[in-house]
Amino acid sequence: MEMFSPAHPGKLLKSGYMEELNLSVAKVALMLGVSRKTIYDIINCKASVTPAMALKIAKAFNSDAQFWLDLQTQYDLWVAKQTVNLDNIQIYG
Repeated sequence: MEMFSPAHPGKLLKSGYMEELNLSVAKVALMLGVSRKTIYDIINCKASVTPAMALKIAKAFNSDAQFWLDLQTQYDLWVAKQTVNLDNIQIYG
């Protein structure tokens, strides 16, 4: 198993954007047109950054939607590697 855990994109949104720019959950929710709960869940790593959310974050913070999706994919793959049992998977060929 890999020891390195990639950061959930919500951690970057919180520390790299919200805290740096002194933005509240309410302010970011208003900026993105979503509920405070949605932002709270993302920054607390309880919800994923979806393609639609990646587009909204990218526009609001002048960044790239693919960047946010790549972070989510890296995180999701790492989690899967920790939890999915591949012992009984047959290899083709």
